[in-house]
Amino acid sequence: MIAIDTNVLLRYLLWDDEKQSVEAGKLINGSAPVLITDVVLTETLWTLKGKKYRLDKTAIVDVINSLFEEPNLCFEDGQTVWRALNDYRQAKPVKVGGKRKEADFSDALIVNKARYFPTEKGEPFDGVYTFDLAAQEIPGTEKP
Repeated sequence: MIAIDTNVLLRYLLWDDEKQSVEAGKLINGSAPVLITDVVLTETLWTLKGKKYRLDKTAIVDVINSLFEEPNLCFEDGQTVWRALNDYRQAKPVKVGGKRKEADFSDALIVNKARYFPTEKGEPFDGVYTFDLAAQEIPGTEKP
């Protein structure tokens, strides 16, 4: 197994630098399974959602789904990423200061990672506390 950094995953997804994209493709389609850590996934999605690429929620969901379809890719915790994807997909936008705001995938991943840890330790999970009104739309969050 190998792991890739955010820039390798972005080159593979965007094909915006021919030489690096070819190398990224060789790694991802090579003989070794390829690990995408939670940090790499989150950084990749922040980049794609940011000022340069401006992917919307539907496109972000499509990107994550496409990564799940790649036979050689695996996630740090695929089940948790999948649950986070479903929560992200279902989270409703809220109005904050007169503007519409949606939870980020990273918010859903935080909640789902937080749910997993106490369960593994045999501890009750009482929620993730956040001031982010959009993130509060994700099941398992609480207002402080």
